[in-house]
Amino acid sequence: MTAPSPQDLTQFSEAAVAWLATVAARRTETPWGSGSDSVAVFENWTAAEERANTDRVRAYERAKFDAGWGPLTWPRAYGGRELSLSYLLAFQRAEESFDVPKRTEMFSVTQQLVAPTIEQWGTDAQRERYVRAMLRTDVMACQLFSETEAGSDLAAVRTKAVRDAAGTWILNGHKVWTSGAPVSEIGVAVCRTDPAVAKHAGLTVFLVPMDAPGVTIRPIRQMTGGTSFNEVYLDDVRLDDEYRLGPVGKGWSVALTVLAAERLDGGNLGLANADSAVARAQHLERDLTDLERDRVADLITRSYVQRIASMRVAQAVVAGRDPGPEASIGKLLATDTMATTSEVVRLLLGRDLVSDSGEWGTYAWSQHLLGAPGYRIAGGTDEIQHNIIAERVLGLPKEPRP
Repeated sequence: MTAPSPQDLTQFSEAAVAWLATVAARRTETPWGSGSDSVAVFENWTAAEERANTDRVRAYERAKFDAGWGPLTWPRAYGGRELSLSYLLAFQRAEESFDVPKRTEMFSVTQQLVAPTIEQWGTDAQRERYVRAMLRTDVMACQLFSETEAGSDLAAVRTKAVRDAAGTWILNGHKVWTSGAPVSEIGVAVCRTDPAVAKHAGLTVFLVPMDAPGVTIRPIRQMTGGTSFNEVYLDDVRLDDEYRLGPVGKGWSVALTVLAAERLDGGNLGLANADSAVARAQHLERDLTDLERDRVADLITRSYVQRIASMRVAQAVVAGRDPGPEASIGKLLATDTMATTSEVVRLLLGRDLVSDSGEWGTYAWSQHLLGAPGYRIAGGTDEIQHNIIAERVLGLPKEPRP
């Protein structure tokens, strides 16, 4: 079914529901206690399972793209329909009602962070080669930003890129906390190309083929037991200048484009698990205590506040305004919702949370509790978000910096 040209949001939403019904079942058809009870923040897949899941999601994303429901707000040259954000939000609301494959973080990284950055900063050849392919998920991307020595200070990266006499760039360094590295074709790497200037001025960004000689991917074992993240070693990785993204020395500006999109995309994190925790409370085989009722009500309230904050950011975008650093509030609300969700399920389940009795919707929550603290670091630490809000939103004096 090909998406029609919408006349209004109602007709558009009806057409979206009709198409979704051809590729997925409605969520309401899955009763409580059946299906997957996974609430993992970071999945514990094997390499083969991660590849299989990525392929399932890719198949859905490609079908969506080919039917005209993919990059709705993008220009037609990239397979889009040049619609306003209102239509994208309407499709996402319709999509939430269907049991479509669960997207992992790397899909938002590819489609919502990297593709727009290449469209803004890339050469004509890079746009033609990557943007449409990433929007359709024919090419997947990962971020090669974080380093052990740099912490939350992206400008302090030590990975070096040196240009030889023939014009080839040679990359050497070590990146960590990279999601999706084994199933990505391209890594977006921030490298230091001029150590003699101020740290923000000496950076350049490269599009690194993840199968290039000298690229080594090693899984990082987490306390959840899984290996959702990876460390990536770059040892004499040789790249032609065509893989440079943006001007030499302007890597900080390119990276900020990615980070701004990341914060904008983080406002809905954790809401699905918060809803699952409330449903868990409603299906306990006992009455809730007064304390439990209070905590569940608090979780519901916090999740609604997070939704309202996300809607305000979306409303600003729909109106053509840049929400700017206010989007950092959504990230903080998301980590707070995750923490409150953990508190609620600990209270509701007690020892069933740590003993695998086989009962649906109990031990599975241990994966949420172990994974949720990671989001206080991922996508910019809570401390960084507080500084952004204080300095750029509230106008408070800047923190002293050397």
